[in-house]
Amino acid sequence: MKKILFGLLLIGATTGAWAQPPAGDAKPGDFYGEKVNPEGALALVDVVSKVMGGSDFADVKIVATVKDVCAKKGCWLKLELPQGEEVMVKMKDYGFFLPLAAKGKKVVIDGEAKMKTTSVAELKHYAEDAKKSQAEIDAIKEPLKEVRITAKGIVIAQ
Repeated sequence: MKKILFGLLLIGATTGAWAQPPAGDAKPGDFYGEKVNPEGALALVDVVSKVMGGSDFADVKIVATVKDVCAKKGCWLKLELPQGEEVMVKMKDYGFFLPLAAKGKKVVIDGEAKMKTTSVAELKHYAEDAKKSQAEIDAIKEPLKEVRITAKGIVIAQ
């Protein structure tokens, strides 16, 4: 019985350690995922307007400011647009995470940008990760058509 309890405790502690965003200060030059050369990066607003106009980008470098990072694992982030809108970024194949310290930093993302319809269940999941109130989560009733970026790599620019 003691072995079973010890095993469960060990599994719980290990899972808790994995379910944290990576530690770090997110200093300029730090990269996550694949290495990214920041040269030639396009402004987020330009990429978003082209995607909304019907163009998808299979391979694009984008420069933007991080508005929010998943507080649970660092597995997604939101980028700022000038009018207060946001663009969701997910990491390719769930292959890397971003530290919470990246919030407010300028980054260059190498990845893919396209339109996506995000389901109500997925939107509620993101709201839970962002520690939104239950009332805010319950208010999500419609899927959202949005520009989505899938990042292969991210470098902190400043």
